[in-house]
Order: sequence, then structure tokens, then C-alpha cells
Amino acid sequence: MRIERLTNDRIKEFIKYCEKHRIEVDESFLYDEDLKSFEVNEENPTYVITDDQNQMIAVASLMMDEYAKRGKKARFRIFHSEFENSEYYKQLMQAIMKHTNGLEKIFIFVPVENRALAGFIEELEFAIERYSYLLVRNDIEVPEFKVPSGYDIRPFRIGYDEEAWSLVRNESFATLRGSETPITPEMVTKMMSAGDSLEGGAMILYHHDRPIGVVRGADDEYEGNPIMNIGPIAIIPEYQGKGLGRCLLRASLQFAKKASYERTILCVNAENERAKSLYIQEGFVQVEAVACYTYKLG
Repeated sequence: MRIERLTNDRIKEFIKYCEKHRIEVDESFLYDEDLKSFEVNEENPTYVITDDQNQMIAVASLMMDEYAKRGKKARFRIFHSEFENSEYYKQLMQAIMKHTNGLEKIFIFVPVENRALAGFIEELEFAIERYSYLLVRNDIEVPEFKVPSGYDIRPFRIGYDEEAWSLVRNESFATLRGSETPITPEMVTKMMSAGDSLEGGAMILYHHDRPIGVVRGADDEYEGNPIMNIGPIAIIPEYQGKGLGRCLLRASLQFAKKASYERTILCVNAENERAKSLYIQEGFVQVEAVACYTYKLG
């Protein structure tokens, strides 16, 4: 058994490992599009453990992009062993820790049903910070909606609306655990230009000429079938409780139907009870739950 940092000549093998085991872990950043663009660099410190035949049997990969560094926290893309051996997790953790200078914490999402993985994570002294739920809706019928007078939902325009989008998103999520770090207009441009973007899928809600809400529908996959992922969906605090979030959600659902998606999917924090209640009322059903485990540094 040997532990080593991932090199370019083994990226394909690492990707195959992720594809094989992503169903066992949180696969938020293990979809084909994510793995296709994966690179070995300082933003993705990755270590692997190999057996006597030089085959990968355990891996750990941390995401250390500019957003993570600004928030002083980084998320595991994957942290997994084919064998239930706590020593493998300890060695991978020790290797990853070399790359955490300047961070205050690292975290990982673990499906609640994967008690074996949760046990190893807890052995490493990670603690549960919050829970998150994955909800799915079969888009058979989409309710009609009408925005109140003075409000208007407009398509996002690349090259024009990045600042408005980031301002709304940041004000809406300023106190939402896990999303407190502000995003930048440059990050919005990158998101809207990504391979999962759908033309017309991102929309901004205006009150007269003031942007006060955003929603984005993106191409995704769930259980091997196409699905539209809705998120973020946000309304700035002073406009919440007026039914505007429901309008944005239904606008996105109507877009999904016109784009021939049979199902939609979204994620919500457990403490955001108002949002989860809305999604359930609109036909979403909880299909998965994950726990966010955090390891505090320093």
C-alpha cells in the first residue's frame, strides 16, 4: 500500500474511480461535466492510495478555488476508500492537511444512509454542521402564476446582468449557512458560460427597475436520466414573504417543461424551513438527505 499525490498520467484512472463510486458519496461535483474539466493543480489537491498491484483503492480530493479561499473554507470533491479501513482515511487526511494554509475549515457532505463513511469521518473529528435535502419533482403539470403589478421576470443577459445577479444572490444568502461568502460578477459570468447552462434558463425578478430575485435552471442528471436543476433561487430579504419566490419557482418550472424536461431537482438547507415548505407545496418530494461535516482548522 502506498499514498501519493495524483499526477497527470493517472487522471483517467482517478476519473474512473470517481465514476465507479460516486453513487456512494455526495456526487455534487462528480458529474461527467465536472470530471471532464478536472485538472491536477493547486486548486484541486488530490491524493490516492494504491495497492500492491498499483491500483487505486482510496482517494481524497479537495476543491481550493478562489471562492473557497475567500471564504477560508474548502470542500471535498471526494473522500472515499474501497475498503473499510480507518487508516486509509487518516493517511489521506494527513496528506490533504498540507494544503489547508489560510483556511479556517474543510467540509464534506455525506449521505445520511452511508453510515460507514460517516463513521470514518467522525473518527477524524469532523462534526455535523447542518443537513441538506435533495428534492425532485415530476413535471406533469405546472401551475399558472402571475407576478404582481410593478414586478417583471426577465431573462438573464450575459455581459450585462452579472453585477445585478451577484448583488441579489449575496444579499439573499448573507446569513445562509454554507453560502455566506459573496460571489463576484466574474464568477457569475463563469457560471452562465458553463456547459450545463440553458439559454433562457436564468432569470431575474425586478420590482420596477430594481433587481430583487434570481433563479437559474441548468442541465443535470439524476439516476442516469436528464433532469433540470433549479438553483440558486433567491429573493432579497425585504421582499420575502410576498409570494415572489413561488412566482420565480413556477417560472423556472414552466421553462423546464418548455425545454422538455420531465423532472426538476433542487437542494435546500434543513434550517430553511420556509423554502422547503414551498417546494413541497409545489410538488417536490424529498429523495435524499446529506449531512455537512466540518473540520475546524487551527
